[in-house]
Amino acid sequence: MEELNALFHGFSVILTPMNILLMFVGIILGVLIGVLPGLGGANGVAILLPLTFTMSPTSAIIMLSCIYWGALFGGAITSILFNIPGEPWSVATTFDGYPMAQQGKAGEALTTAFTSSFIGAFVAVVMITFMAPLVAKFALKFGPAEYFAVYLLTFCSFVGMGKGSPFKILASMAIGFALAAVGMDTVTGQLRLTFGIPDLMRGFDFLIGVIGLFGIGEILQSMEEGLEFKGKSGKIDSKIVLATWKKLPHYWMTSIRSSLVGIWMGITPGGATPASFMSYGLAKKMSKNGANFGKGEMEGVIAPETAAHAAGTAALLPMLALGIPGSPTAAVLLGGLLIWGLQPGPLLFVEQKDFVWGLIASMYLGNLVGLIVVLSTVPLFASILRIPFAIIAPVIIVICAIGAYTVHSAMLDIWFMLFFGVMGYMFKKLDYPLAPLVLALVLGDKAEDSFRQAMLVSQGEVSVLWSNPLVGTISTLAIGLLLWPLLSKLIAKVRPPKKNEFAVEQPVD
Repeated sequence: MEELNALFHGFSVILTPMNILLMFVGIILGVLIGVLPGLGGANGVAILLPLTFTMSPTSAIIMLSCIYWGALFGGAITSILFNIPGEPWSVATTFDGYPMAQQGKAGEALTTAFTSSFIGAFVAVVMITFMAPLVAKFALKFGPAEYFAVYLLTFCSFVGMGKGSPFKILASMAIGFALAAVGMDTVTGQLRLTFGIPDLMRGFDFLIGVIGLFGIGEILQSMEEGLEFKGKSGKIDSKIVLATWKKLPHYWMTSIRSSLVGIWMGITPGGATPASFMSYGLAKKMSKNGANFGKGEMEGVIAPETAAHAAGTAALLPMLALGIPGSPTAAVLLGGLLIWGLQPGPLLFVEQKDFVWGLIASMYLGNLVGLIVVLSTVPLFASILRIPFAIIAPVIIVICAIGAYTVHSAMLDIWFMLFFGVMGYMFKKLDYPLAPLVLALVLGDKAEDSFRQAMLVSQGEVSVLWSNPLVGTISTLAIGLLLWPLLSKLIAKVRPPKKNEFAVEQPVD
Protein backbone atom coordinates (compact mmCIF):
# COMPACT_ATOMS: atom_id res chain seq x y z
CA MET A 1 0.00 0.00 0.00
CA GLU A 2 2.88 2.33 0.78
CA GLU A 3 4.26 1.79 -2.74
CA LEU A 4 0.89 2.67 -4.33
CA ASN A 5 0.66 5.90 -2.32
CA ALA A 6 4.18 6.82 -3.38
CA LEU A 7 3.34 5.98 -7.01
CA PHE A 8 0.25 8.24 -6.96
CA HIS A 9 2.45 10.98 -5.53
CA GLY A 10 4.83 10.36 -8.44
CA PHE A 11 1.98 10.89 -10.90
CA SER A 12 1.18 14.20 -9.21
CA VAL A 13 4.82 15.22 -9.68
CA ILE A 14 5.02 14.48 -13.42
CA LEU A 15 1.53 15.53 -14.52
CA THR A 16 2.51 19.06 -15.47
CA PRO A 17 2.18 20.50 -18.99
CA MET A 18 5.97 20.82 -19.37
CA ASN A 19 6.70 17.25 -18.29
CA ILE A 20 3.99 15.84 -20.57
CA LEU A 21 5.41 17.89 -23.46
CA LEU A 22 8.92 16.57 -22.71
CA MET A 23 7.46 13.06 -22.66
CA PHE A 24 6.09 13.43 -26.19
CA VAL A 25 9.32 15.08 -27.41
CA GLY A 26 11.40 12.28 -25.89
CA ILE A 27 9.26 9.53 -27.43
CA ILE A 28 9.40 11.11 -30.91
CA LEU A 29 13.18 11.63 -30.70
CA GLY A 30 13.59 8.08 -29.39
CA VAL A 31 11.59 6.56 -32.23
CA LEU A 32 13.69 8.57 -34.69
CA ILE A 33 16.86 7.28 -33.02
CA GLY A 34 15.54 3.71 -33.11
CA VAL A 35 14.64 4.01 -36.80
CA LEU A 36 18.06 5.29 -37.90
CA PRO A 37 20.56 2.39 -37.94
CA GLY A 38 23.49 4.74 -37.28
CA LEU A 39 22.20 5.62 -33.82
CA GLY A 40 21.15 3.65 -30.76
CA GLY A 41 19.35 4.10 -27.47
CA ALA A 42 22.53 4.60 -25.45
CA ASN A 43 24.03 7.02 -27.94
CA GLY A 44 20.79 8.98 -28.38
CA VAL A 45 20.52 9.49 -24.64
CA ALA A 46 24.22 10.42 -24.46
CA ILE A 47 24.02 12.97 -27.29
CA LEU A 48 20.97 14.71 -25.82
CA LEU A 49 22.10 14.52 -22.18
CA PRO A 50 23.88 17.92 -22.29
CA LEU A 51 20.59 19.57 -23.33
CA THR A 52 19.05 18.56 -19.99
CA PHE A 53 21.61 20.27 -17.75
CA THR A 54 19.38 23.36 -17.37
CA MET A 55 16.29 21.27 -16.52
CA SER A 56 15.26 19.93 -13.16
CA PRO A 57 16.46 16.36 -12.60
CA THR A 58 12.87 15.04 -12.73
CA SER A 59 12.09 16.69 -16.08
CA ALA A 60 15.48 15.66 -17.48
CA ILE A 61 15.13 11.98 -16.56
CA ILE A 62 11.55 11.92 -17.92
CA MET A 63 12.75 13.16 -21.30
CA LEU A 64 15.79 10.87 -21.42
CA SER A 65 13.91 7.77 -20.29
CA CYS A 66 11.21 8.46 -22.91
CA ILE A 67 13.97 8.66 -25.54
CA TYR A 68 14.95 5.17 -24.35
CA TRP A 69 11.36 3.85 -24.65
CA GLY A 70 11.01 5.45 -28.08
CA ALA A 71 14.23 3.82 -29.30
CA LEU A 72 12.94 0.45 -28.12
CA PHE A 73 9.72 0.99 -30.11
CA GLY A 74 11.49 2.41 -33.18
CA GLY A 75 13.76 -0.56 -33.75
CA ALA A 76 10.75 -2.70 -34.71
CA ILE A 77 9.78 -0.39 -37.59
CA THR A 78 12.95 -0.98 -39.60
CA SER A 79 13.05 -4.67 -38.69
CA ILE A 80 9.55 -5.35 -40.01
CA LEU A 81 9.36 -2.98 -42.99
CA PHE A 82 12.96 -3.07 -44.25
CA ASN A 83 14.52 -6.20 -42.70
CA ILE A 84 17.11 -3.85 -41.15
CA PRO A 85 17.36 -4.02 -37.33
CA GLY A 86 17.38 -0.42 -36.11
CA GLU A 87 18.69 -1.75 -32.78
CA PRO A 88 20.60 -4.94 -31.90
CA TRP A 89 17.66 -6.27 -29.89
CA SER A 90 15.43 -6.02 -32.99
CA VAL A 91 17.36 -8.68 -34.93
CA ALA A 92 15.07 -11.49 -33.71
CA THR A 93 12.03 -9.44 -34.75
CA THR A 94 13.14 -9.60 -38.39
CA PHE A 95 12.84 -13.40 -38.42
CA ASP A 96 9.02 -13.32 -38.58
CA GLY A 97 8.22 -9.60 -38.79
CA TYR A 98 9.70 -9.07 -42.25
CA PRO A 99 8.05 -12.22 -43.74
CA MET A 100 4.71 -10.94 -42.40
CA ALA A 101 5.31 -7.60 -44.16
CA GLN A 102 6.13 -9.44 -47.41
CA GLN A 103 2.81 -11.28 -47.09
CA GLY A 104 0.94 -7.96 -46.89
CA LYS A 105 0.58 -8.08 -43.09
CA ALA A 106 2.88 -5.17 -42.25
CA GLY A 107 0.18 -3.38 -40.24
CA GLU A 108 -0.58 -6.53 -38.25
CA ALA A 109 3.11 -7.18 -37.59
CA LEU A 110 3.74 -3.60 -36.45
CA THR A 111 0.67 -3.57 -34.19
CA THR A 112 1.77 -6.90 -32.70
CA ALA A 113 5.30 -5.60 -32.08
CA PHE A 114 4.22 -2.31 -30.50
CA THR A 115 1.53 -3.87 -28.29
CA SER A 116 3.87 -6.65 -27.15
CA SER A 117 6.54 -4.07 -26.35
CA PHE A 118 4.05 -2.13 -24.23
CA ILE A 119 3.00 -5.30 -22.36
CA GLY A 120 6.61 -6.29 -21.63
CA ALA A 121 7.47 -2.81 -20.37
CA PHE A 122 4.29 -2.62 -18.25
CA VAL A 123 5.04 -5.93 -16.49
CA ALA A 124 8.62 -4.78 -15.81
CA VAL A 125 7.47 -1.40 -14.43
CA VAL A 126 5.03 -3.12 -12.06
CA MET A 127 7.96 -5.25 -10.85
CA ILE A 128 10.09 -2.12 -10.32
CA THR A 129 7.26 -0.40 -8.44
CA PHE A 130 7.11 -3.09 -5.76
CA MET A 131 10.67 -4.45 -5.82
CA ALA A 132 12.80 -1.27 -5.92
CA PRO A 133 11.90 -0.08 -2.39
CA LEU A 134 12.56 -3.55 -0.96
CA VAL A 135 15.95 -3.75 -2.69
CA ALA A 136 16.78 -0.23 -1.51
CA LYS A 137 15.88 -1.02 2.14
CA PHE A 138 18.03 -4.13 1.98
CA ALA A 139 20.92 -2.14 0.48
CA LEU A 140 20.88 0.33 3.40
CA LYS A 141 22.89 -2.29 5.30
CA PHE A 142 25.77 -1.88 2.84
CA GLY A 143 29.18 -0.49 3.75
CA PRO A 144 32.31 -0.03 1.57
CA ALA A 145 33.03 -3.77 1.47
CA GLU A 146 29.45 -4.63 0.50
CA TYR A 147 29.40 -1.97 -2.21
CA PHE A 148 32.67 -3.22 -3.68
CA ALA A 149 31.33 -6.79 -3.59
CA VAL A 150 28.27 -5.65 -5.58
CA TYR A 151 30.49 -3.85 -8.10
CA LEU A 152 32.64 -6.99 -8.32
CA LEU A 153 29.52 -9.09 -8.86
CA THR A 154 28.47 -6.80 -11.71
CA PHE A 155 31.86 -6.97 -13.43
CA CYS A 156 32.18 -10.73 -12.93
CA SER A 157 28.66 -11.40 -14.19
CA PHE A 158 29.55 -9.65 -17.45
CA VAL A 159 32.44 -12.08 -17.83
CA GLY A 160 30.64 -15.23 -16.69
CA MET A 161 27.27 -14.60 -18.35
CA GLY A 162 28.50 -12.83 -21.47
CA LYS A 163 27.83 -14.50 -24.80
CA GLY A 164 31.21 -13.65 -26.32
CA SER A 165 34.76 -14.66 -25.48
CA PRO A 166 35.53 -14.10 -21.75
CA PHE A 167 39.00 -12.91 -22.70
CA LYS A 168 37.59 -10.25 -25.03
CA ILE A 169 35.17 -9.13 -22.32
CA LEU A 170 38.03 -8.91 -19.81
CA ALA A 171 40.19 -6.99 -22.28
CA SER A 172 37.37 -4.53 -22.99
CA MET A 173 36.73 -4.07 -19.29
CA ALA A 174 40.45 -3.58 -18.57
CA ILE A 175 40.62 -0.76 -21.13
CA GLY A 176 37.62 0.82 -19.42
CA PHE A 177 39.32 0.61 -16.02
CA ALA A 178 42.49 2.20 -17.46
CA LEU A 179 40.49 5.08 -18.97
CA ALA A 180 38.57 5.55 -15.69
CA ALA A 181 41.87 5.88 -13.80
CA VAL A 182 42.98 8.91 -15.84
CA GLY A 183 42.85 12.17 -13.89
CA MET A 184 43.06 13.04 -10.21
CA ASP A 185 43.11 10.30 -7.59
CA THR A 186 40.17 11.04 -5.31
CA VAL A 187 41.91 9.50 -2.27
CA THR A 188 45.46 10.93 -2.46
CA GLY A 189 44.87 13.92 -4.74
CA GLN A 190 47.72 12.89 -7.05
CA LEU A 191 47.50 12.99 -10.86
CA ARG A 192 47.47 9.71 -12.76
CA LEU A 193 48.12 9.01 -16.45
CA THR A 194 47.80 12.69 -17.45
CA PHE A 195 51.23 12.80 -19.23
CA GLY A 196 51.54 16.52 -18.50
CA ILE A 197 48.32 17.44 -20.35
CA PRO A 198 46.29 19.81 -18.13
CA ASP A 199 42.97 18.93 -19.81
CA LEU A 200 43.39 15.30 -18.72
CA MET A 201 43.22 16.32 -15.06
CA ARG A 202 39.43 15.90 -15.18
CA GLY A 203 39.83 12.48 -16.83
CA PHE A 204 37.86 11.05 -19.74
CA ASP A 205 34.24 12.04 -19.40
CA PHE A 206 32.03 8.97 -19.83
CA LEU A 207 29.66 11.01 -21.99
CA ILE A 208 32.39 11.77 -24.54
CA GLY A 209 33.31 8.11 -24.59
CA VAL A 210 29.74 6.92 -25.13
CA ILE A 211 29.09 9.41 -27.95
CA GLY A 212 32.25 8.28 -29.73
CA LEU A 213 31.98 4.55 -29.07
CA PHE A 214 28.34 4.17 -30.01
CA GLY A 215 27.63 7.08 -32.35
CA ILE A 216 30.78 7.62 -34.40
CA GLY A 217 31.69 3.93 -34.28
CA GLU A 218 28.28 2.91 -35.68
CA ILE A 219 28.44 5.58 -38.38
CA LEU A 220 31.89 4.45 -39.55
CA GLN A 221 30.75 0.85 -39.77
CA SER A 222 27.52 1.80 -41.56
CA MET A 223 29.45 3.92 -44.08
CA GLU A 224 31.74 0.98 -44.77
CA GLU A 225 28.86 -1.45 -45.27
CA GLY A 226 26.86 0.94 -47.45
CA LEU A 227 23.26 0.81 -46.32
CA GLU A 228 20.38 0.57 -48.77
CA PHE A 229 16.80 0.78 -47.60
CA LYS A 230 14.20 -1.27 -49.48
CA GLY A 231 11.04 -2.31 -47.77
CA LYS A 232 7.27 -2.43 -47.60
CA SER A 233 5.13 0.57 -46.77
CA GLY A 234 3.58 0.43 -43.33
CA LYS A 235 0.06 1.74 -42.83
CA ILE A 236 -1.93 1.05 -39.70
CA ASP A 237 -5.63 1.83 -39.38
CA SER A 238 -8.04 1.22 -36.52
CA LYS A 239 -9.49 -1.94 -38.12
CA ILE A 240 -6.05 -3.60 -38.30
CA VAL A 241 -5.27 -2.59 -34.71
CA LEU A 242 -8.54 -3.95 -33.31
CA ALA A 243 -8.32 -7.17 -35.37
CA THR A 244 -4.76 -7.77 -34.13
CA TRP A 245 -5.68 -7.03 -30.50
CA LYS A 246 -8.37 -9.72 -30.73
CA LYS A 247 -5.72 -12.29 -31.68
CA LEU A 248 -3.10 -11.36 -29.08
CA PRO A 249 -4.88 -12.84 -25.99
CA HIS A 250 -4.43 -16.31 -27.55
CA TYR A 251 -0.67 -15.92 -26.93
CA TRP A 252 -0.90 -14.85 -23.27
CA MET A 253 1.48 -17.57 -22.11
CA THR A 254 4.14 -16.43 -24.58
CA SER A 255 3.77 -12.85 -23.34
CA ILE A 256 4.13 -13.85 -19.67
CA ARG A 257 7.10 -16.13 -20.33
CA SER A 258 8.84 -13.50 -22.48
CA SER A 259 8.23 -10.81 -19.84
CA LEU A 260 9.84 -12.97 -17.15
CA VAL A 261 12.82 -13.76 -19.38
CA GLY A 262 13.25 -10.07 -20.17
CA ILE A 263 13.00 -8.99 -16.53
CA TRP A 264 15.64 -11.52 -15.49
CA MET A 265 18.01 -10.54 -18.30
CA GLY A 266 17.44 -6.86 -17.53
CA ILE A 267 18.26 -7.13 -13.83
CA THR A 268 21.34 -9.19 -14.61
CA PRO A 269 23.79 -7.69 -17.14
CA GLY A 270 22.35 -9.82 -19.96
CA GLY A 271 20.47 -6.99 -21.62
CA ALA A 272 17.71 -6.70 -24.20
CA THR A 273 19.53 -8.36 -27.11
CA PRO A 274 20.13 -11.81 -25.53
CA ALA A 275 16.67 -11.57 -23.91
CA SER A 276 15.03 -11.22 -27.32
CA PHE A 277 16.94 -14.18 -28.78
CA MET A 278 16.36 -16.36 -25.71
CA SER A 279 12.64 -15.58 -25.69
CA TYR A 280 12.35 -16.26 -29.42
CA GLY A 281 14.10 -19.62 -29.00
CA LEU A 282 11.84 -20.63 -26.09
CA ALA A 283 8.73 -19.60 -28.00
CA LYS A 284 9.79 -21.60 -31.05
CA LYS A 285 10.51 -24.65 -28.91
CA MET A 286 7.28 -24.52 -26.87
CA SER A 287 4.82 -23.29 -29.50
CA LYS A 288 2.55 -25.72 -31.33
CA ASN A 289 3.29 -23.63 -34.44
CA GLY A 290 7.05 -23.79 -33.94
CA ALA A 291 7.59 -25.18 -37.44
CA ASN A 292 6.13 -21.97 -38.91
CA PHE A 293 8.61 -19.69 -37.11
CA GLY A 294 10.65 -17.76 -39.64
CA LYS A 295 7.80 -17.82 -42.16
CA GLY A 296 5.67 -15.01 -40.76
CA GLU A 297 4.33 -16.32 -37.44
CA MET A 298 2.77 -13.69 -35.14
CA GLU A 299 4.10 -15.44 -32.04
CA GLY A 300 7.63 -14.98 -33.44
CA VAL A 301 7.12 -11.21 -33.21
CA ILE A 302 5.46 -11.23 -29.78
CA ALA A 303 8.27 -13.12 -28.02
CA PRO A 304 11.35 -10.97 -28.87
CA GLU A 305 9.55 -7.62 -28.62
CA THR A 306 8.01 -8.41 -25.22
CA ALA A 307 11.33 -9.63 -23.83
CA ALA A 308 13.36 -6.72 -25.22
CA HIS A 309 11.12 -4.07 -23.65
CA ALA A 310 10.89 -5.94 -20.36
CA ALA A 311 14.69 -6.20 -20.24
CA GLY A 312 15.25 -2.57 -21.21
CA THR A 313 12.86 -1.40 -18.48
CA ALA A 314 14.02 -3.83 -15.78
CA ALA A 315 17.64 -2.68 -16.29
CA LEU A 316 16.71 0.50 -14.41
CA LEU A 317 15.97 -1.42 -11.18
CA PRO A 318 19.59 -2.13 -10.17
CA MET A 319 20.55 1.35 -11.39
CA LEU A 320 18.07 3.07 -9.07
CA ALA A 321 18.27 0.76 -6.05
CA LEU A 322 21.98 -0.14 -6.07
CA GLY A 323 23.61 2.37 -8.40
CA ILE A 324 24.59 -0.43 -10.78
CA PRO A 325 23.34 -0.18 -14.39
CA GLY A 326 21.92 -3.25 -16.10
CA SER A 327 22.48 -1.99 -19.66
CA PRO A 328 24.63 0.54 -21.57
CA THR A 329 21.73 3.00 -21.68
CA ALA A 330 21.19 2.62 -17.95
CA ALA A 331 24.91 3.33 -17.53
CA VAL A 332 24.47 6.60 -19.44
CA LEU A 333 21.45 7.50 -17.30
CA LEU A 334 23.53 6.69 -14.21
CA GLY A 335 26.13 9.20 -15.35
CA GLY A 336 23.34 11.74 -15.86
CA LEU A 337 22.17 11.28 -12.27
CA LEU A 338 25.70 11.91 -11.01
CA ILE A 339 25.97 15.07 -13.12
CA TRP A 340 22.69 16.34 -11.66
CA GLY A 341 24.07 15.80 -8.15
CA LEU A 342 22.03 12.69 -7.38
CA GLN A 343 23.66 9.57 -5.95
CA PRO A 344 21.92 6.41 -7.20
CA GLY A 345 21.47 3.81 -4.52
CA PRO A 346 19.30 3.07 -1.49
CA LEU A 347 19.48 6.62 -0.07
CA LEU A 348 17.94 7.94 -3.29
CA PHE A 349 14.58 6.52 -2.17
CA VAL A 350 14.90 8.39 1.13
CA GLU A 351 16.40 11.72 0.05
CA GLN A 352 14.82 12.11 -3.43
CA LYS A 353 11.37 10.52 -3.21
CA ASP A 354 9.84 12.95 -5.71
CA PHE A 355 12.51 12.15 -8.26
CA VAL A 356 12.37 8.35 -7.90
CA TRP A 357 8.60 7.98 -7.93
CA GLY A 358 8.26 10.62 -10.63
CA LEU A 359 10.58 8.51 -12.79
CA ILE A 360 8.65 5.30 -12.05
CA ALA A 361 5.34 7.05 -12.82
CA SER A 362 6.81 8.36 -16.09
CA MET A 363 7.59 4.76 -17.08
CA TYR A 364 3.86 3.96 -17.02
CA LEU A 365 2.82 7.07 -18.93
CA GLY A 366 5.87 7.11 -21.23
CA ASN A 367 5.19 3.63 -22.57
CA LEU A 368 1.49 4.40 -23.07
CA VAL A 369 2.39 7.61 -24.92
CA GLY A 370 4.97 5.66 -26.95
CA LEU A 371 2.36 3.09 -28.02
CA ILE A 372 -0.01 5.84 -29.17
CA VAL A 373 2.74 7.76 -31.02
CA VAL A 374 4.15 4.78 -32.93
CA LEU A 375 0.72 3.45 -33.93
CA SER A 376 -0.17 6.83 -35.44
CA THR A 377 3.14 7.89 -37.03
CA VAL A 378 4.64 4.73 -38.59
CA PRO A 379 4.38 5.94 -42.22
CA LEU A 380 6.17 9.20 -41.31
CA PHE A 381 9.12 7.46 -39.64
CA ALA A 382 9.29 4.80 -42.36
CA SER A 383 9.64 7.54 -45.00
CA ILE A 384 12.71 8.92 -43.20
CA LEU A 385 14.59 5.76 -44.15
CA ARG A 386 14.28 6.68 -47.81
CA ILE A 387 16.59 9.65 -47.28
CA PRO A 388 20.05 8.72 -48.67
CA PHE A 389 22.43 7.59 -45.97
CA ALA A 390 25.04 9.96 -47.44
CA ILE A 391 22.88 12.81 -46.09
CA ILE A 392 21.94 11.20 -42.76
CA ALA A 393 25.50 10.23 -41.75
CA PRO A 394 27.03 13.78 -41.76
CA VAL A 395 24.02 15.11 -39.84
CA ILE A 396 24.50 12.49 -37.12
CA ILE A 397 28.24 13.23 -36.92
CA VAL A 398 27.56 16.97 -36.50
CA ILE A 399 25.00 16.22 -33.76
CA CYS A 400 27.57 14.01 -32.00
CA ALA A 401 30.21 16.75 -32.22
CA ILE A 402 27.83 19.35 -30.78
CA GLY A 403 26.89 17.01 -27.95
CA ALA A 404 30.55 16.33 -27.14
CA TYR A 405 31.52 20.01 -27.24
CA THR A 406 28.70 21.12 -24.93
CA VAL A 407 29.88 18.85 -22.09
CA HIS A 408 32.84 21.06 -21.14
CA SER A 409 32.83 23.61 -24.00
CA ALA A 410 36.26 22.29 -24.98
CA MET A 411 37.50 21.57 -28.50
CA LEU A 412 39.68 18.77 -27.11
CA ASP A 413 36.55 16.79 -26.24
CA ILE A 414 35.68 16.58 -29.95
CA TRP A 415 39.10 15.02 -30.62
CA PHE A 416 38.50 12.63 -27.73
CA MET A 417 35.11 11.78 -29.26
CA LEU A 418 36.77 10.96 -32.58
CA PHE A 419 39.38 8.87 -30.76
CA PHE A 420 36.63 6.88 -29.04
CA GLY A 421 34.80 6.62 -32.36
CA VAL A 422 37.78 4.96 -34.02
CA MET A 423 38.13 2.71 -30.96
CA GLY A 424 34.45 1.75 -31.20
CA TYR A 425 34.82 0.97 -34.91
CA MET A 426 37.86 -1.23 -34.23
CA PHE A 427 36.05 -3.01 -31.41
CA LYS A 428 33.14 -3.82 -33.71
CA LYS A 429 35.43 -5.06 -36.49
CA LEU A 430 37.36 -7.25 -34.04
CA ASP A 431 34.14 -8.41 -32.34
CA TYR A 432 35.00 -6.94 -28.92
CA PRO A 433 32.00 -5.96 -26.76
CA LEU A 434 31.52 -2.27 -25.92
CA ALA A 435 29.18 -2.65 -22.94
CA PRO A 436 31.91 -3.89 -20.49
CA LEU A 437 34.14 -0.94 -21.49
CA VAL A 438 31.33 1.56 -20.85
CA LEU A 439 30.46 -0.13 -17.55
CA ALA A 440 34.09 0.00 -16.36
CA LEU A 441 34.44 3.62 -17.52
CA VAL A 442 31.36 4.65 -15.49
CA LEU A 443 31.87 2.50 -12.38
CA GLY A 444 35.65 1.93 -12.36
CA ASP A 445 36.53 4.84 -10.08
CA LYS A 446 33.60 4.09 -7.74
CA ALA A 447 34.64 0.45 -7.43
CA GLU A 448 38.21 1.58 -6.73
CA ASP A 449 37.08 4.03 -4.04
CA SER A 450 34.93 1.39 -2.32
CA PHE A 451 37.77 -1.14 -2.40
CA ARG A 452 40.31 1.30 -0.96
CA GLN A 453 37.90 2.41 1.78
CA ALA A 454 37.27 -1.23 2.68
CA MET A 455 41.03 -1.86 2.81
CA LEU A 456 41.56 1.19 5.05
CA VAL A 457 38.87 0.00 7.46
CA SER A 458 40.28 -3.56 7.56
CA GLN A 459 43.94 -2.42 7.58
CA GLY A 460 44.65 -4.19 4.31
CA GLU A 461 42.91 -7.50 5.08
CA VAL A 462 41.20 -8.88 1.98
CA SER A 463 39.21 -11.14 4.29
CA VAL A 464 36.89 -8.16 4.91
CA LEU A 465 35.11 -9.32 1.74
CA TRP A 466 34.01 -12.39 3.72
CA SER A 467 33.64 -10.71 7.10
CA ASN A 468 29.85 -11.25 7.34
CA PRO A 469 27.28 -13.47 5.61
CA LEU A 470 26.01 -10.69 3.33
CA VAL A 471 29.33 -9.56 1.84
CA GLY A 472 30.64 -13.14 1.87
CA THR A 473 27.70 -14.43 -0.17
CA ILE A 474 28.01 -11.64 -2.74
CA SER A 475 31.81 -12.05 -3.04
CA THR A 476 31.57 -15.84 -3.39
CA LEU A 477 28.87 -15.49 -6.03
CA ALA A 478 31.05 -12.98 -7.90
CA ILE A 479 34.05 -15.32 -7.92
CA GLY A 480 31.82 -18.18 -9.03
CA LEU A 481 30.47 -16.16 -11.97
CA LEU A 482 33.98 -15.07 -12.94
CA LEU A 483 35.18 -18.67 -13.05
CA TRP A 484 31.97 -20.07 -14.55
CA PRO A 485 33.32 -20.37 -18.14
CA LEU A 486 36.21 -22.53 -16.85
CA LEU A 487 33.97 -24.51 -14.50
CA SER A 488 31.46 -25.25 -17.27
CA LYS A 489 34.25 -26.59 -19.50
CA LEU A 490 35.58 -28.80 -16.69
CA ILE A 491 32.08 -30.12 -15.97
CA ALA A 492 31.59 -30.90 -19.66
CA LYS A 493 34.87 -32.87 -19.74
CA VAL A 494 34.19 -34.79 -16.54
CA ARG A 495 30.57 -35.63 -17.39
CA PRO A 496 30.36 -38.74 -19.59
CA PRO A 497 28.91 -38.12 -23.06
CA LYS A 498 25.27 -39.06 -23.47
CA LYS A 499 24.58 -42.05 -25.68
CA ASN A 500 22.39 -41.41 -28.68
CA GLU A 501 19.23 -43.45 -28.13
CA PHE A 502 18.40 -43.33 -31.81
CA ALA A 503 21.79 -44.43 -33.04
CA VAL A 504 21.74 -47.57 -35.18
CA GLU A 505 24.42 -50.11 -34.40
CA GLN A 506 26.61 -50.97 -37.35
CA PRO A 507 26.60 -54.68 -38.25
CA VAL A 508 29.83 -56.50 -37.55
CA ASP A 509 31.34 -58.25 -40.54
